[in-house]
Amino acid sequence: MNLKRTPLYEIHLAAGARMVEFGGWEMPLHYGSQINEHHAVRRDAGMFDVSHMCAVDIEGFGAQDLLRTLLANDVARLTDGRALYSVMLNEAGGCLDDLIVYRLAADRYRLVVNAATADKDLAWIEQVRASRGFEAAIAPRRDLAMLAVQGPNGRTKFWQARPQVQEATAELKPFSAAQVEGLFVARTGYTGEDGFEILLPAAQAPGLWRDLVGAGVAPCGLGARDTLRLEAGMNLYGQDMDESVTPLEANLAWTVDLKTPRDFIGREALERQRAIGVARQLVGLKLLAPGVLRAHQRVATAHGEGEITSGSFSPSLACAIALARLPAAVAAGEQVTVDLRGRAAPALVVRPPFVRHGKALV
Repeated sequence: MNLKRTPLYEIHLAAGARMVEFGGWEMPLHYGSQINEHHAVRRDAGMFDVSHMCAVDIEGFGAQDLLRTLLANDVARLTDGRALYSVMLNEAGGCLDDLIVYRLAADRYRLVVNAATADKDLAWIEQVRASRGFEAAIAPRRDLAMLAVQGPNGRTKFWQARPQVQEATAELKPFSAAQVEGLFVARTGYTGEDGFEILLPAAQAPGLWRDLVGAGVAPCGLGARDTLRLEAGMNLYGQDMDESVTPLEANLAWTVDLKTPRDFIGREALERQRAIGVARQLVGLKLLAPGVLRAHQRVATAHGEGEITSGSFSPSLACAIALARLPAAVAAGEQVTVDLRGRAAPALVVRPPFVRHGKALV
């Protein structure tokens, strides 16, 4: 299998990263200690190479109408420089992908989609564009790299590395972005901490990475990224949701706009499901016994069985946590039983997130 590599591949190797396959890309899992990297983001500042994710620019006449058809959330709410999180659905209401969309200007938008689904997403977007007669142009931006600088001191240390952009980005609100000095700087992330995600020309990525290291930002791999997003209660596509799961079953009803009379793909299926009642839900679990929670472990409840979708040890809470899809009747505060390789272990049902902005919430 020929794995793709980001512009920072050689830097990762030089830093002693353990490289693994992820979504068709060769990516750093950690640089020695996944736990230390996790704590760096929660307590100070860490950075991730997320260049495997794909930026897609959609521009021209009808760009907004195309996105209002494709996405469950409504981009008509956006003003220039603002962003929103959404899911892209199939006709059955299943999640094709989750993504962030930025409005750059009138009829100019930028999506950031997941690495493993990028080719599928692009084919779907083009199919909808062509079949419904939209004229907007679709351009995947593989010429760009992407870095995420996250943590309570992440923005300050980014400004130390790039002081020339501080004035233009100092007042950015969460889910806002600015284009300055050749950088696209967004106040977004996937860790439950503050910070920036930066898109820039691929050739400039190694220089920015080195300057961030010089400013005291810790390089972090996919391992810490996963435990951070799990603590933050954020879904991972392909584990916590996929085409067989609707956003109503993935704790993402808040990303679906059913208030306006907009005809988006999957709307009819979601309205039917909402009218009937959702049979399953995504909840948090906190293990009350020794052990580690992992995906696909069975969960027994008073209302029927379910399954863990994502699980790990939480460095911030010093216990095992998980996201699990359980019967809709299960409520926060109930105790359930997890099958840990044949051993029954008690767990508490909680509402995600588990940790946000460095504070334990469960």
